[in-house]
Amino acid sequence: MNIVHAASELFPFMKTGGLADAVGGLTKALAAAGHEVSVFLPGYRAALDHPDADGVERVHRLQIELGGRYLEADLLRLRLAPGYTVYFVARDEFFDRRGAYGTNERDYDDNAERFIFFAKAVAEAMRLADLKADVVHAHDWQTALLPVYVRLAEERHDTSLAVKTVFTVHNLSFQGVFPIDAFAFTNLPEEFRSVDGLEFFGQLNLMKAGLLFGDRVTTVSPTYAREIQSPEFGCGLEGVIATRASDLVGLLNGIDDSIWNPATDLLLPARYTADDPSGKAKCRRALLKKCGFDPETKAPIFGMICRLTEQKGIDLLLSARRFFETEDCRLIVVGMGRSHYEEALQELAQVNPRRIALARVLDEPMTHLVEAGADFFLMPSIFEPCGLNQMYSLRYGTIPICSRVGGLVDTVTDLEEAPDGGTGLLFAPTEQGISWALERAMILYRQPEKLRAAIDRGMRREFGWATAARRYEQLYRDEL
Repeated sequence: MNIVHAASELFPFMKTGGLADAVGGLTKALAAAGHEVSVFLPGYRAALDHPDADGVERVHRLQIELGGRYLEADLLRLRLAPGYTVYFVARDEFFDRRGAYGTNERDYDDNAERFIFFAKAVAEAMRLADLKADVVHAHDWQTALLPVYVRLAEERHDTSLAVKTVFTVHNLSFQGVFPIDAFAFTNLPEEFRSVDGLEFFGQLNLMKAGLLFGDRVTTVSPTYAREIQSPEFGCGLEGVIATRASDLVGLLNGIDDSIWNPATDLLLPARYTADDPSGKAKCRRALLKKCGFDPETKAPIFGMICRLTEQKGIDLLLSARRFFETEDCRLIVVGMGRSHYEEALQELAQVNPRRIALARVLDEPMTHLVEAGADFFLMPSIFEPCGLNQMYSLRYGTIPICSRVGGLVDTVTDLEEAPDGGTGLLFAPTEQGISWALERAMILYRQPEKLRAAIDRGMRREFGWATAARRYEQLYRDEL
């Protein structure tokens, strides 16, 4: 099949969270399976400066209508591997910036223009490059208008750009909501400016475009697909989603085995496997030393890597402050985000320097070292569409401690509910829930045989993208 993907993030060129890993892993796996895969990404400064972008070439000059003006962009092409091509839509005014969406504290004021422009540019680039896709697959609100623009371009130019379109919701809480005046940038017919179109409580909602006009709608785990149909998790769009219930499916994300594999991970001080896990002890010592702790301590290490936002359960983590201050354990948090969370965690680490460390970074070496060196990995998310870190943790022999939500439920089996098959600890995302989960972790740590058995089961679970990509292949074929 000829498959076109469009996303605002793609590993390794631009990453702010799991979206980049998911799109990168899926597209690579599809290309490895023999499909012709093209991926469109904004031409961010960081992306075009990345070492892997060496060899990029300009192939077209685009003219894109945006409201009452026409703007130009360069279409750049990078052939990464046989059957795998990345296209960058480069316009400095929109994408030559440090961040993808804004700063830690606020979004860029022109995000509506930036990503409406990007979606239009992808459709025009497909026409000029004559890609003739079997499937066009758009990801999250930043590309949600693409299914609409593909069909409008086909009508305008009397051509075929795609047989079918697929839209994936990676996180429904980010919907691309803007003042209704931003509708002018879409240049869509007036009927789209209605409750049956993109209007949402008097505002413009770009996510609605993908939900309403993609031929199929997917989410990144089966549980999340069910959750977003409820008021609790639907973020106000549960009614819209209900109209597409028969076209909605939850497909679990995978992990990239070429990057996340403790047997081959060159970012670690030692490699290890389920059959020979001895190298994990060296990773543990290296992590403790890097964080300023005694590398020979026998106390359990709790790791956490995430954006410091409400969704990730930082309030729940802070509610467990007394546990980390009084129990013989270590807590290592890696991440950046909202300033009040950074300040609260920094204060906690400063008051307890022998027990708690905060690394205000989001870099790959530190992320891999925490996954390999920790004994437990905390994911107290209020909601979690899929989550990848719990799968990384299982692969790296680190017991995940997760909220009972979304994809965490689909990937982690609770040890209390399945003593002979459990791989982690699940809890309700409440203060009482996380408190009890941490106590259970300490009890488990004092039972080495039970702990080793759970670690071994987790390391042998199969979460590779090759398996996940086959589910997408089936979806694509069922729709062709």
